[in-house]
Amino acid sequence: MADSTGLQFVSAYAFEAMQKVDVVRLAALSDTELRLLLPCLVRMALCAPADQSQLWAQDKKLILRLLSGVEAVNSIVALLSVDFHALEQDARKEQQLRHKVGGSNGESILVSQLQHGLTLEFEHSDPLRRLRLTLSELLAIMNKVVDSNGEFFLKSSELFESPVYLEEVADVLCILQAELPSLLPIVDVAEALLHVRNGDWFLCLLVANVPDSFNEVCRGLIKNGERQDEESVGGRRRTEALRQLCQMNPSQALNIRAMVVEECHLPGLGVALTLDYKPDAADEAVSPLVSYVSGLLLGTNSKVRTWFSMFIRNGQQRKRESSSVLWQMRRQLLLELVAILPRSRSTHVPNDGDMEGENISGYSGLREEHVVKASALLRLYCALMGIAGLRPTDEEAEQLLQLMTSRPPATPAGVRFVSLSFCKLLAFPTLVSTPEQEQLMVMWLSWMIKEEEYFESAAGVSASFGEMLLLVAMYFHSNQLSSIIELVCSTLGMKVTLVAVTNNLSANISGFLPIHCIYQLLRSRAFTKHKVSIKDWIYRQLCETTTPMHTQLIPLIDAYINSILTPASKANPEATNQPVTEQEILNIFQGEGSRGGRQRYSITTQLLILYYILSYEENLLASTKQLALMQRKPKSYSAALMDQIPIKYLVTQAQGLQQELGGLHSALLRLLATNYPHLCLVEDWVCEEEVTGTLPLLRKMMLTSNTCRYTQSQLHQAFQKLPSSSPRLMRILEHLTLLSPGDLIPYAEALTASMALLLESAVPRRILQTLSKLWMGLNTVMPRRLWVMTVNALQPSAKLLRQQRYTQNDLMVDPLIVLRCDQRVYRCPPFMDIVLHMLNGYLLASKAYLHGHLKETADFDRQTQTVSSLGVPGQPDTPEVTREELKNALLAAQDSAAVQILLEVCLPTSEEQRLGANTESLLRSIRGPIPGKAKQGSLGPKVRGGVENDEPEGGLFSDLREVQCLICCLLHQMFIADPNIAKLVHFQGYPQALLPLTVAGIPSIHICLDFIPELLAQPQLEKQIFAIQLLSYLCTQYALPKSLSVARLAISVMGTLLTVLTHAKRFSFFMPTLPCLVAFCQAFPPLYDEVASLLVQVGQVCASDVATKARDIDPLIARLQYLKDKPQEAAVQVEGSSKLTLPQRTAEELSGADPDVQLCYCVEATFMDIISSTLHGL
Repeated sequence: MADSTGLQFVSAYAFEAMQKVDVVRLAALSDTELRLLLPCLVRMALCAPADQSQLWAQDKKLILRLLSGVEAVNSIVALLSVDFHALEQDARKEQQLRHKVGGSNGESILVSQLQHGLTLEFEHSDPLRRLRLTLSELLAIMNKVVDSNGEFFLKSSELFESPVYLEEVADVLCILQAELPSLLPIVDVAEALLHVRNGDWFLCLLVANVPDSFNEVCRGLIKNGERQDEESVGGRRRTEALRQLCQMNPSQALNIRAMVVEECHLPGLGVALTLDYKPDAADEAVSPLVSYVSGLLLGTNSKVRTWFSMFIRNGQQRKRESSSVLWQMRRQLLLELVAILPRSRSTHVPNDGDMEGENISGYSGLREEHVVKASALLRLYCALMGIAGLRPTDEEAEQLLQLMTSRPPATPAGVRFVSLSFCKLLAFPTLVSTPEQEQLMVMWLSWMIKEEEYFESAAGVSASFGEMLLLVAMYFHSNQLSSIIELVCSTLGMKVTLVAVTNNLSANISGFLPIHCIYQLLRSRAFTKHKVSIKDWIYRQLCETTTPMHTQLIPLIDAYINSILTPASKANPEATNQPVTEQEILNIFQGEGSRGGRQRYSITTQLLILYYILSYEENLLASTKQLALMQRKPKSYSAALMDQIPIKYLVTQAQGLQQELGGLHSALLRLLATNYPHLCLVEDWVCEEEVTGTLPLLRKMMLTSNTCRYTQSQLHQAFQKLPSSSPRLMRILEHLTLLSPGDLIPYAEALTASMALLLESAVPRRILQTLSKLWMGLNTVMPRRLWVMTVNALQPSAKLLRQQRYTQNDLMVDPLIVLRCDQRVYRCPPFMDIVLHMLNGYLLASKAYLHGHLKETADFDRQTQTVSSLGVPGQPDTPEVTREELKNALLAAQDSAAVQILLEVCLPTSEEQRLGANTESLLRSIRGPIPGKAKQGSLGPKVRGGVENDEPEGGLFSDLREVQCLICCLLHQMFIADPNIAKLVHFQGYPQALLPLTVAGIPSIHICLDFIPELLAQPQLEKQIFAIQLLSYLCTQYALPKSLSVARLAISVMGTLLTVLTHAKRFSFFMPTLPCLVAFCQAFPPLYDEVASLLVQVGQVCASDVATKARDIDPLIARLQYLKDKPQEAAVQVEGSSKLTLPQRTAEELSGADPDVQLCYCVEATFMDIISSTLHGL
């Protein structure tokens, strides 16, 4: 930490003296060094010791003598005389106050209101107040650390930064921790000190005064540390503090380094401690740095290898800094490499040296004592480049080539060195970048061929590098790349990839390419067999693609996905490749949507990555059973990642590049239809034709380059000033309609956020329609994000005040959230169209989401159930069946709830009813008036001439009518897609007033004829009534043979119920159903006899019940029999207004009449309506 530069740290000599309580060494310390250790020494001298030996008594006297001449001891003694029990009680009260909800940050029990700054208060305070000030500040920092959730912060504290009082504050801090260990655990205090300036200095003093806590503090700091310490300021401060602690206690440095490797945290600290380590006896063969890094990268622990490789990769992305631990490590390795480079010519000249002397003069001999170290360095650089992805600098590459081409002595170690150099050349050919270097390598290879025999005889080994040269030549000649890989990997002792990616790969590049090699090796599972990580190569190659797309890319991705999910052998289920990480995928799509700037990656790369993700998820779901049997569960990509990928925009782009992309577009459409059906709505494709067709292209040609562009802020201001700014807003919106959907993306947030403002009554309809048109255009490029923004913008005002923001996942789990919008949307047709579009999409998305979730978890749950219930017959299959049924029930409940809510929206409000809105108007507008159709509750055959004129003049053009039409259109689509929804909704029932609307407005409702017999068989009377009423409208709308047979069944059911229903239920059933018989007769005149017989039976039953209570008030039965036997004569009499007329009775008289009396008159009224409909038909 640079902020503690210039401060006196505790030396290693002083710490060792404190650790061993060596009084002689303590007496040898200088006053400055002794001053840092006073808190511990004073407590040691004043507190009663556990050791009562004579030796300690003598040492204690020496300590007292040592302290007697130090002035600062008095202040520390005064600190120790405080009542720490009372101080701890106040501190705990303050902690409770800080944790209290709503507690003010300014309230404090430890410290009253400060009159001056913290430093001046500390200077003027007595010992107790100094303790309280420091304790209050320390507790505040510790609480903030707990609340920060791992995010690093640097607390500005005057108390810990003033150089004048640092030593006194350190005394107070050490005394507080020593006297209040339960309140201030030393690990928590150490963590808090990282967040203040001079924190490493305070930490070293604290640990020096409690030397036994060294390992505890270090382990705690490492456990709480970052996986990659150089990525953040907090990680670098933590590393520097631990480095200072290890410099204070160098004997424990290697143990601390082992903790780092064990926890896989703070890799920079491990390297730094290795750089600081100075062994007592230097190993001439291999340096500590080479041994440490080689052990991490070439060890058997894959977790450690991945962790340290990430440190190397991340470190290279930052600018070269001298303070970076990675660059310090690279510089040290380079210095060690340069130190062993040969300085003179080789000591051996071949037999034909006179002829080849010029060729080999550029080579120098490698000293024998340096050969082992040189081999270790070569293997280390191979590991750094092949495993950790190190990109060598020009200087490093040059020195490595110098070392590889040096001539070792003819010893077994020399033979090993030459073999390593040759395999490194095969593994990393990019080291040779210039013609001079290439010539150098050719000369070195020639030397290898000529010297092979001499090395074999002089070194006394049976297998020299000559056999390797011959083997490699044979493999290259027969194109056996996998054999070369095995040879190189076995020689180097690690797995490396031999081929480089092809830059700007496209179909224009012909011939045999690296991608063909990798594809064949992936198919043969060579990489997983030898545990070679191929993920980075494939990722880099996908990033280096362009149009026209190479035909081998899609098969490569498919083979790679298969190698991730399917092990190479059942014996080793872990032998799989690693998938591409989410961060790497996000890097591909950064900047998407910013139309102004140049994209970093091509559209081909983005489409291939999208294909990889969708195909990976589909194959993962398809392989769940096999994975469950192997007890493997590969990680699925998160929903948060998918939300950040512009799927629809990319697919739209691919549609225009089908010739260049081959079969990629069709493959993407197939994956979308399976995994994202809400992005494949038919109406969306139709809308895209309207957006991308000829007319929009001509309109865009009108948008000249000098046309004034409106900013998002101008659009937002125009929305805010409505309705006065309507003309200006209309101009802006009309201008935006000339833009392409991609150019509209920056305006999406401004357009959706202000939609609620347009629900006011004074907003012109043209603005609403234009905004809806813009919304539909944006829907073609960013539907998922647009839907979320729109749902949040259309929330009721009460929810907006609570700032309740829904996410994509919320809406897929509960699609009905879409309908919990502002009630005014239900009477705003342009916005209602948008809401219905989103509802339809989210219902489909919810189905796909639940299907995927069930598929993803069911097989693993079933496997667990199988293992836990062995021997129980039939047990494993039960959970899967139950989960599938629950899923289907949930989806059916969602769909039916959405339909019921939409039907409720179709009902007119009380105000609309007062203005004359009527749901039967749609049926009348389509088919004309229903002659003789009695209104529910009418008891007389009142002639309803001119009913069609009851509709208000603007009724057919009202907002309610338009919303009803939109809803009926959506319900028609839903019923066609899944007829079971129609069955479920009608079994649930809905208001009878909506039947004219649904029958006339939903063409597919005729499918109800299939299940009306089942509905009639239900035991509930309400469902039977609803079935007969629905059937009456269906017969009028669809006069089909099937309707005739169902109507006959309904009449038969009514006759049966007449004989079984009780008195009360008979009235409840026949009063609403008798008027339906008029529709049956109107649609099917042959039913007249059956209907007449039923009416007479009902009349007879009711009249007989009336006769038992009072005299027959009217010769009803005689009239009914007359109407049944001679309907034609009755019709003529009614037409001539002769003697057959019904007595007119008011509603007040009939409401108080007996139910049977009411039913009698209802029967007669039904007869007359049937006769009237016959007259109308004539």
